[in-house]
Amino acid sequence: MNRNESTIMDPNDLAFVLYDWLRVDELTTLPRFAEHSRATFDDVLDLTRRIAEEYFQPHSRASDLEEPRLVDGSVRIVEGVKTALDAFAEAGLIGAPLDEEAGGFQLPQVVYRAASMWLQAANIGTSAYPLLTTAAANLIRAYAAPELVERYLPPMTDGRWFGTMNLSEPGVGSSLGDLDTVAKRQEDGTYRLRGEKMWISGGDHELSENIVHLVLARTGGAGTRGLSLLIVPKWLGEPGALTQRNDIALVGLNHKMGFRGTVNTALSYGSGAYPVGDGAGAVGYLIGEEGHGLAYMFHMMNEARLAVGASAAALAETGFLHAREYARSRVQGRDLAAKDPTLPPVPIIRHPDVRRMLLEAKAYAEGSVALVLYTTRLLDLVQASEDGSARANAELLVDVLTPIAKSWPSQWGVKADDLAIQIHGGSGYVRDFPVEQFYRDNRLNDIHEGTHGIHALDLLGRKVRLADGAGFALLVGAMTDTVRRADALGSDLAPLLAVRVERLVDITRALWADGDAVSALVNASEYLDAAGDLVVAWLLLDQVLAVEGRTDAFAEAKRLTTRFFFLHVLPRADAQLDLLASGDRILADLDESLI
Repeated sequence: MNRNESTIMDPNDLAFVLYDWLRVDELTTLPRFAEHSRATFDDVLDLTRRIAEEYFQPHSRASDLEEPRLVDGSVRIVEGVKTALDAFAEAGLIGAPLDEEAGGFQLPQVVYRAASMWLQAANIGTSAYPLLTTAAANLIRAYAAPELVERYLPPMTDGRWFGTMNLSEPGVGSSLGDLDTVAKRQEDGTYRLRGEKMWISGGDHELSENIVHLVLARTGGAGTRGLSLLIVPKWLGEPGALTQRNDIALVGLNHKMGFRGTVNTALSYGSGAYPVGDGAGAVGYLIGEEGHGLAYMFHMMNEARLAVGASAAALAETGFLHAREYARSRVQGRDLAAKDPTLPPVPIIRHPDVRRMLLEAKAYAEGSVALVLYTTRLLDLVQASEDGSARANAELLVDVLTPIAKSWPSQWGVKADDLAIQIHGGSGYVRDFPVEQFYRDNRLNDIHEGTHGIHALDLLGRKVRLADGAGFALLVGAMTDTVRRADALGSDLAPLLAVRVERLVDITRALWADGDAVSALVNASEYLDAAGDLVVAWLLLDQVLAVEGRTDAFAEAKRLTTRFFFLHVLPRADAQLDLLASGDRILADLDESLI
């Protein structure tokens, strides 16, 4: 296999998305990215690919089969994980998107996200540690006091300390206003925390010198307004001079169906297992102001949501690439038109149903990659554009697209891996082939960082109405512009999208016409499904415009995938739009005893 081919990610499609379609090299005209060029972007992409191939992929199966375990109170993880993380840290990539003064080199987030997808596709379990650390470092840089930034960022961007996010608690999932962990301010300005946290990825291990927990805890009254965000390190002290274990006890490990290489923990803060001085509780340091914790945490949560979408996209793509390679080499059956039973069997890619599954998986993978990277490029404009209007519009679009960019890849990326298993037949569900692991890993993404239903409520309940619908109007405008340009070129697909976009606009307006939230939101998941399909159809059509005039195989493949999506996948949105237009309230009005 040459360097233009891989079963981890498709380097040709990634290069097309970044340069031919999104034109990320144009970001170098902005002062923040002026020191970069396409050459530096390619260097990062090539380096990350090499690390993924040489260090991440080789232990992917081992870390799935031998998941983290407790031995004498410590978490044991397969050896390849630390080797891979050390290689990534030594390359200086953990802090790459951060400011230069914070230890980064101001890499555009879209390039970093694309590079990170090599790691996620190669080994999703191991990739979580550095990506969580980058997100935590970004939050600390944005909101923490200078002395905390000075203390925590250097060892985090160096890869000596890793970061986590601590939100959920036993019995409290997405309802963050019900969190019980308490943080009390001390005379010296520090805080003492007591409470239980659950589902904490990377919550305890021996892979780094220290673990920097970002903990959402209650410092005030009830509800989300009483929540603050604190830095609570596993070990107290300065980098290179850690003095004492903080009062954070590992209660146990959660064993998952996928993502097994990422240790997932239940933690107890302030249990007295590791008492610190005379105080009761784990020592924490307030980020920003009291009562603003959830707002600060959304900085990391939104980054994590795009990371989850990217994870789903990467796993979908590697699943498709493995399935395509298998379909090209697996010989079975004969062509539909073959009448002579003595004819030799053919590769299964010749069979229409296998082609259907491959094209569907390919559309889900490429659509997901497009959606995640398009949204991430907007974030670079939010951060770096000197045009205030362009920056504000990009931020509004990001707000609307984030729930879709998280949920659509998570919902349909796992379907791509399901199809990859089906293409493999009986070989697909045995451990001799990796596609069954891709499916198990990807299934978690629909729950990570908020379920499909949570993001559906966010999209229809908040984001399409934000700023009097300005963000939604911008999205519709961008979709309509692509339709107009495609129609001018004689595209027969453009009208298929145009009519559905018009319906989405009309239905959105009608759902909120009387201000009844129950009626508007009862079928929010159907709304997210339909809107996601329309958005991905738009992005795929926009990519076809980017290959206009080209007759090479890559361009023809883009046209084929887009046509398949429009004709075989997009029509399912019609039934969802019909349901939304009907005003059906069965889910709101039913008697739950009948379920």
